[in-house]
Amino acid sequence: MGNGEARVRGLAARAGGWSARHRWAAVGIWVLFVVLAMGLGSAAGRVDVKDSDQLKGETHTAATIIEDAGIDEPAGETVLIQARGSGLKATDAEFRDAVTAVIRAVEGTGRVTHVTSPYDTKTISKDGRSALVQFDMRGEPDTAGERVEPVLKAVEGVQKDHASLRIEEIGSASMMKTFADAFGDDFKKAEYSAVPVAFGILLIAFGALVAALLPVALAITAIMATMGLMGVVSHVVPMTDAANSVMLLVGLAVGVDYCLFYLRREREEREAGRDAQTALRIAAATSGRAIVVSGVTVCVAMAGMLFTGLAEFEAMGLASLVVVAVAMVGSVTVLPALLSLLGERVEKGRIPFLRRRKQGGNGESRFWTAVLRRVLAKPVVSVVVAAGALLAVAAPAVGMKTQNLTLDQEFGDSLPIVQTYNRLNEAFPGGSDPAQVIVKADDINAPEVRSALADFRERAVSSGASRGPVEIELHDAQNLAVVSVPLVGGSDLDKAGASLDKLRDDVRPATLGEVDGVEAPITGQVAGSKDFNDQLAGAVVPVFAFVVVFAFALMLLSFRSLTIAATSIVLNLLSVGAAYGILVAVFQHGWGASLVGAEGVGAIITWLPLFLFVILFGLSMDYHVFVVSRIREARLRGLDTEDAIRHGVVTTAGVVTSAAVIMVAVFAIFGTLSMQSMKQMGVGLAAAVLIDATIIRGVLLPAVMALLGERNWYLPKWLHRLPDLTHDETPQAVAGPAARDDEGEPVRV
Repeated sequence: MGNGEARVRGLAARAGGWSARHRWAAVGIWVLFVVLAMGLGSAAGRVDVKDSDQLKGETHTAATIIEDAGIDEPAGETVLIQARGSGLKATDAEFRDAVTAVIRAVEGTGRVTHVTSPYDTKTISKDGRSALVQFDMRGEPDTAGERVEPVLKAVEGVQKDHASLRIEEIGSASMMKTFADAFGDDFKKAEYSAVPVAFGILLIAFGALVAALLPVALAITAIMATMGLMGVVSHVVPMTDAANSVMLLVGLAVGVDYCLFYLRREREEREAGRDAQTALRIAAATSGRAIVVSGVTVCVAMAGMLFTGLAEFEAMGLASLVVVAVAMVGSVTVLPALLSLLGERVEKGRIPFLRRRKQGGNGESRFWTAVLRRVLAKPVVSVVVAAGALLAVAAPAVGMKTQNLTLDQEFGDSLPIVQTYNRLNEAFPGGSDPAQVIVKADDINAPEVRSALADFRERAVSSGASRGPVEIELHDAQNLAVVSVPLVGGSDLDKAGASLDKLRDDVRPATLGEVDGVEAPITGQVAGSKDFNDQLAGAVVPVFAFVVVFAFALMLLSFRSLTIAATSIVLNLLSVGAAYGILVAVFQHGWGASLVGAEGVGAIITWLPLFLFVILFGLSMDYHVFVVSRIREARLRGLDTEDAIRHGVVTTAGVVTSAAVIMVAVFAIFGTLSMQSMKQMGVGLAAAVLIDATIIRGVLLPAVMALLGERNWYLPKWLHRLPDLTHDETPQAVAGPAARDDEGEPVRV
């Protein structure tokens, strides 16, 4: 077999070989694909998830009833008028003058409708110090935040004239505007800074401008193509803004990683004396194969989110799956074509003060060589210490508490509107986020229905679920009634949840439930949080089982080793467990929260544990597949298992470290955002990747494999009938004769 004449098996090797031979065609096809995908997406437009499809359960039923009835719920606003001291009461003339001034001011803007006085609606606190003026914004509720500023200024004007009172506005429109002003640019900066950060780290890793640009260019084009494709797909599976953000994160992470793996291997082979053509084929057969195995595994993990039944998760899972698939295809097709076109010019744009460090012996890392020497000398101690440390870190996760974060938990006291929210909840428990009962009847004005509504209003208070006032808004034309019930417990979701249970399980069956043909689903923030938690809890086991079983099967088929498949799953679960433990310690208990600019809010945002599991399980396979592939490759070459472990870990340490630093840096950017939920996501992802790339891949993996020895390659005879996806893709398979043992027999793993 002559140099450059080898015939190799395997999808990645064949794709890389074809692309290198037809480089202009490969590049042209990729560019055409990206342009077409973007064009189709632009023409089709994006369909977003409707409110009625966000959740299942009663929240979904209520949203569907409102939507089918054609009722557009306006953006509601509230002005809290509160005495600063204990002397002034709502019955005093000065207080009444302030209420009148507020009503006159907001009506004078021409932007509001349905303004109500607290003296008519009885929205005066029990202590008589606080009252609420309520109204709706005119126009579409989704854009109310863009029109609310004149109303806010009008309320501020009244405040200046009444120093003895606190006059503050809060509502969906004012919160929309406040958050857009405070955090809208926050997200954009995070997304826009992710690419420069990744490029800067790649520049340091490669020391050459062209080499650093390639991974970023691949990731960006993969993201652009995916955004176009998701526009088309959204007509079948609606998308969300959150799905776009997650797609950008995952696309940048895997796109850069895959290109980094490929490019590093190609450069390593050229440094070892291979000609450019052979080096490229070796990279295609080895790193290319690792990319395919990793990419398919990540896609399977992301597909787990499709089993939650939650529209938000389904959108995130599908968008992530598609971007990983696109990045994987690009890595094994257009990347080898570009490398073939560039040749030595990939080293262009050398940075003088970033000269590439020559690592000891065959591209091996000196640091990891030293670490591996100690790990392999005492593998039992290494396993006990590393696993023990990770289990200790994971221990707090046993007491994990999940819930949707309230406004004060999400933003702390950093915004004035949060303080208004807290004052409103203190004066009117549950008033800022009341439960809403959507009552649908054949005739909403029928005597038995009106009687049931009155009974419900009375029992909601007498049962202790609410302190009132319970308000009923009739929609005669649609035969609907919307009953607003402030829940006892307010912003304390545990207590408010207990109040909700009383409404659903006791009050409703005894009143509205007694009338035939009446539907009365209960919705609202607390109900939505509970329904989301219930549905998510039901999805955890199927999603975990799907991801773990299919990842195990893929590893088994890809490495034809029962041991490798089993240890891969265990190590990944340990990594995820440690990330959970860090999240609970920092954000639930507040241990060291100030170090990351966070607060101990007493809970983890509901969607994060399952989201982290799926994302981390997928991304951690990048490193695992890459490292184990290199170990297996060295074993096929004739090295014994311990030497193969040492070679595989230390030669991949540089690229794994570079990839991990990029991921940690990108995820850490999201940890700097002001929202606690985004901090939780950023810190959780960054911590898990850091643990995975160091303790798991640098200590536990080699120590466990050293203890197992030849049992690493164990495959029971009854499993030999499984499809063989290994292909024995090694440098020798590409550039020379296969390795043989002392008796001249080919080495088999």
